[in-house]
Amino acid sequence: MDWTALWLSLRLAGWTVVFLLPVSVLMGRFLAYRQFRSKGLVEALVMLPLVLPPTVFGFYLLVAFGRNSPLGDLWQGLFGSQLVFSFQGLVLASIIFNLPFAIQPAQRGFQAVPAEVREAAACCGMSPWRSLWKVELPLAWPGVVTAMVLTFAHTLGEFGIVLMVGGSIPGETKTIAISIYDRVQGFDDRGAAIMSAVLVAISLFTIAVTFWLSSRVGRRLS
Repeated sequence: MDWTALWLSLRLAGWTVVFLLPVSVLMGRFLAYRQFRSKGLVEALVMLPLVLPPTVFGFYLLVAFGRNSPLGDLWQGLFGSQLVFSFQGLVLASIIFNLPFAIQPAQRGFQAVPAEVREAAACCGMSPWRSLWKVELPLAWPGVVTAMVLTFAHTLGEFGIVLMVGGSIPGETKTIAISIYDRVQGFDDRGAAIMSAVLVAISLFTIAVTFWLSSRVGRRLS
């Protein structure tokens, strides 16, 4: 069992969830309540990582994060290190690639909040931020939690983006998914089987939690 790779994957998934939680809440709420001309385009851009092959998406991220790109050059100037093939680059790539998993369930959660409840909060003199914290989030939390659970689990098992942007540097960018691949390539079936079983167990738990939370959201919609 490659504990270093598992710990790195857990760190990557944890930081991705931390950064995407506010994005999930704010963007999910915005898309749930606002109607504007280009809303369909915005939703399509959010969902784009779901339909693009990870290697294609990873290639564009690799170009965007490279030293010759504005972002890569800025990062090099600020921190003295390159963004690609680093843990920080993996976190940024993971945040972008997991936007659909973070935003869409939260959007569905906020859409489940009855409009009259929000109107009542406004009539009581609540500011939009107070209404979000005191009224909307307590009702939309199943969708937000589902988003975070899916984001965490998807990050743990991601392979293509991680390999393209981070490579396979032990202790830095070599996640458990890449470690499993390396074990298979090295004919270490037992090691690959153990690590795969760990990911299967995490995935099964994630699916169970997601279905339970989805049923909560469904009951609110009915």
